[in-house]
Amino acid sequence: MPNKSLHTVWHRATITRQRREQKNAHKSVVLWFTGLSGSGKSTLAHTVEEQLFLSGLSTFVLDGDNVRHGLCNDLGFSDTDRKENIRRISETAKLLLEAGVITLTAFISPFKAERATARNLMPNGDFIEIYCFCPLPVCERRDVKGLYKKARLGEIKDFTGISSPYEEPENPELIINTSQFTLEESAQLVISLLRDRNILSAVE
Repeated sequence: MPNKSLHTVWHRATITRQRREQKNAHKSVVLWFTGLSGSGKSTLAHTVEEQLFLSGLSTFVLDGDNVRHGLCNDLGFSDTDRKENIRRISETAKLLLEAGVITLTAFISPFKAERATARNLMPNGDFIEIYCFCPLPVCERRDVKGLYKKARLGEIKDFTGISSPYEEPENPELIINTSQFTLEESAQLVISLLRDRNILSAVE
C-alpha cells in the first residue's frame, strides 16, 4: 500500500533489536500459524506461548479473533478486507520482532500472496510459517463455534474452505497434521524447530 504520509522521516532508535535480544537472552522471531478454521492454530499458538513464557522468554500471540475486536474491527471478510487484515497484522508482527519478542500469529491467512508479503517484510530467517494441516471434514466436526454449519446454510458469506478458497502453503518451515498429533506433540514440534534454529539461545 502506498505511503500517504509524505512528510515523515524514519527515526533511528538507539535501543536496537540486537540490544533487546541481548537483554532478553533469546532471539526474536515471527511464528506464522496458518490453516483452516478449526485446524487448531490458536490453541497451538497459545500452548507454545505458555511453554515459552514459563521458560522466561518474551512472547506475544496475535490471535485472529482478538485482533478483529480492535486493530481490525473495521474490516469484514471480503478478499480485499482479508488482505488488509493480514497487512496490518504483518506490520504489527514486524514491530514486535524489532521489540525483541517471539511473536506467534494465528490467522487463517488464506492467500499465498499475503503470506508472501508478510514473509518479505521480515529479515531473512525471521519468519517461520507453520501450516496447521487438518482435513476439512475434521475441522467441520470440531466446529466449536458453529461457523461451518452457518456457512453451509449460507448464513456466513466468504467463509474459507466453503465459499472462499484456502491456498495451501507450498514451502512452509513446518507442517503439523493436527488431526494426527496431540496438542502436546504439536507444541513440541514447534519448540524443537526453535531450538534447532537457535532462537532460544542467548544472544552474544
